[in-house]
Amino acid sequence: MSKERKKSSSSEGARVVVPMLPLREVIIFPHMVVPLFVGREKSIAALEAAITHKLDLFLCAQKDASVVNPGHSDLYEIGTMGTIIQLVKLPDNTVKVLVEGKRRAKIVDYIPNDQFIQCEVQELGNLQEDPVRQEALLRGVKNTFEEYVKFNKRIPPEVVMNINGIPEPSRLADVVVAHLTLKIEEKQKILEIVDTAERLERILSLMQGEIEILQVERKIRSRVKKQMERNQKEYYLNEQMNAIQKELGEKDEFKVELAEIEKKIETKKLSKEARDKINKEFRKLKMMSPMSAEATVVRNYIDWILTLPWGEFTEDHWDLDHADNILKEDHYGLEEVRERILEYLSVRTLTKNSKGSILCLAGPPGVGKTSLARSIARAVGKGFVRASLGGVRDEAEIRGHRRTYVGALPGKLIQSLKKAGSANPVFLLDEIDKMSNDFRGDPASALLEVLDPEQNASFMDHYLEVEFDLSKVMFILTANSLHQIPRPLLDRMEVITIPGYTMNEKRHIGERYLLPKQTELHGLGKGQLVLPEETMTSLVLGYTREAGVRNLERELAGLCRKVAHQIVRKMGKSGQAATLKEGKKAKKSPKDSKAVDFTTEKVIVTPKMLEKYLGVAKYEISKTDEKSEIGLANGLAWTESGGDLLQIEVAVLPGKGNLKITGKLGDVMQESAQAAMSYVRLRSALFGLAADFYDKIDIHLHVPEGATPKDGPSAGITMATALTSAFMRVPVKRNVAMTGEITLRGRVLPIGGLKEKLIAARLGGADTVIIPKENEKDLAKISKEILEGLSIHPVVHADEVLRLALEVPNPDTFMKPKDVIDAEKAQQAELAKKKGPGSVPNVAH
Repeated sequence: MSKERKKSSSSEGARVVVPMLPLREVIIFPHMVVPLFVGREKSIAALEAAITHKLDLFLCAQKDASVVNPGHSDLYEIGTMGTIIQLVKLPDNTVKVLVEGKRRAKIVDYIPNDQFIQCEVQELGNLQEDPVRQEALLRGVKNTFEEYVKFNKRIPPEVVMNINGIPEPSRLADVVVAHLTLKIEEKQKILEIVDTAERLERILSLMQGEIEILQVERKIRSRVKKQMERNQKEYYLNEQMNAIQKELGEKDEFKVELAEIEKKIETKKLSKEARDKINKEFRKLKMMSPMSAEATVVRNYIDWILTLPWGEFTEDHWDLDHADNILKEDHYGLEEVRERILEYLSVRTLTKNSKGSILCLAGPPGVGKTSLARSIARAVGKGFVRASLGGVRDEAEIRGHRRTYVGALPGKLIQSLKKAGSANPVFLLDEIDKMSNDFRGDPASALLEVLDPEQNASFMDHYLEVEFDLSKVMFILTANSLHQIPRPLLDRMEVITIPGYTMNEKRHIGERYLLPKQTELHGLGKGQLVLPEETMTSLVLGYTREAGVRNLERELAGLCRKVAHQIVRKMGKSGQAATLKEGKKAKKSPKDSKAVDFTTEKVIVTPKMLEKYLGVAKYEISKTDEKSEIGLANGLAWTESGGDLLQIEVAVLPGKGNLKITGKLGDVMQESAQAAMSYVRLRSALFGLAADFYDKIDIHLHVPEGATPKDGPSAGITMATALTSAFMRVPVKRNVAMTGEITLRGRVLPIGGLKEKLIAARLGGADTVIIPKENEKDLAKISKEILEGLSIHPVVHADEVLRLALEVPNPDTFMKPKDVIDAEKAQQAELAKKKGPGSVPNVAH
């Protein structure tokens, strides 16, 4: 149907002047009978005028119910024409009136009247709709209303029957909306809709929304009801249990436990923050059912708080001699570490303050970092706890989990302090360089607060939610490699480097500590297994190649097993032979036969016997060649297992100037080879080589043991020496070993691992070692045992290296321009002249 046809089919009544009754908090629809209580004078006057003159009444809602005397702007324009069915005056001067809504009407104009509000209104008709759509909406509204009544128990079921009997769409809409729980504004909007179909659609939409809300409310009510029933059931059963226990004379365990907890809270030395927190949690626990899950969580939290060592400290021992003796007793060598520990104890004796005592023991595996921390704890009389950080990826393992998570626990620090039983133990954080991070956080960042003496007095664990003082804890950390530790974390530590052990130190450690330990573990008596000094030396050199002593201990354990097997075999046979001689009597009474005494057997292991017990030697020490070779130089390298002698070979072949580098070298080492080659080319004129000497040759630089990865810059001067030797056809001295990084201009830069490299030089047969000048200061930290028999030459420039390493006729003048040589001769002559006529200038020719 077209819009023109719709408009023409709508019927609008004539304009009439009627009294108005303003309504507060209520909307009256057509076909609706409503009782009203009227108390305002103008409203009562309007009712009386309607009764007297037999007029209809215009029922219009106020926009604001709090307005006592509404004006024109306070009233809606559209309302309902109604008829007064009954009017009763009440004793309190109010009027009860029963009105029935008839038709919609719109205010056209207000008529002046001092007694009541009078207005001219025009009745509004209903727009007609397509019959098919009308029938569909009619059925939809009825079905939806029936479903709505099922959820809304405040509407009687007979209302559904009445509504199902209404055939008129307009009346149905007005009757249905009267039973819906809607706001006044929403009802007014529906009242103002003249189009019946539009009104039905709006009501249908509102009912569907209300049904969804009522469904959610029903679910919530059902859930709450079930929870209440379960709680009531638990309460009832608990009360029955209490009554039965009282009858049987049993005590209420939960109440006894609460009394014990309360007593602990009163006697425990807690911080103010912790005491306030635990009192709050304890009050919460007393109000809970002991069988509830939340009560278990709160009880566990209280237990953690009460078991921590709040203000509980062990008495420290500050006897320096006693501490020094323990450190010497447990470890061989480690002079620097022992000196640092004694300095720490001295400071603590004077200041009674532990700030700044965060040590990091860095060194290869097996050098005794963890056992040293135990010895420190024993030396100072503190408790010892250890937490391994290897593989830790979750920040919560340091700071703890929040209590909102199921199975939450404090972090490793708090757990370890509970185990220690004191707030000032020696705390070892092992393998700190093995930590990693992922989406769960960065544990290294969480340790920044722990290891900062200015912050750890107020460490906050996520589980505890209160501050705990870690300032009295002596933290010791261990690491194999420092470059894997984040820089901000490394800045909070005092690093003490524990280098690898020398051959002599390994021998002493094996004799004093490892061999007695392993013989006891394998059931061998004292002195039953004897390893002379030369045997222990052969064992160290031939069967171990590491900075620490773990492999040495492993080999000693294998040796003890072999010897134990040999002793049992031998003594078992002799015991069996003795039994056979005794005859049948021994068989009849085995209890009378004498037990075999294994402690009488003694085994002395010589160096030659090691191969019998442990097999062929696993390692061979890299040695210098028996004679000096062209293009072969001895370098010194650092590995995780200690130092090594690294021979570098150079071969010159016909070609086109290519440089080939082999030996599984890393990027840094290959770059060092390129830098060494560039240095040689720059100095070619001093070597007596043509400027284009490399155009018709290929250079092959090789480092043996190609299966072993090698990297590092410290082979630079060794490569330069080997290259120069190959080009000049001059041998390199066989007894010279060297280490140092080289630049394009020939400067020699410092290196690391000097101690291990010097040990490798001694073992390899080199008696002359060339090192960078900047490493000369490190010689003061190296024992005389290592330096004995070595001629060490600190150098600044690669030219000095070549003078010392190459077998040239005149080393003093090698690679020096003629003017420099003449100047040196003149200086020597002048110096000799000053000394006297008997002196001779020391000038090399």
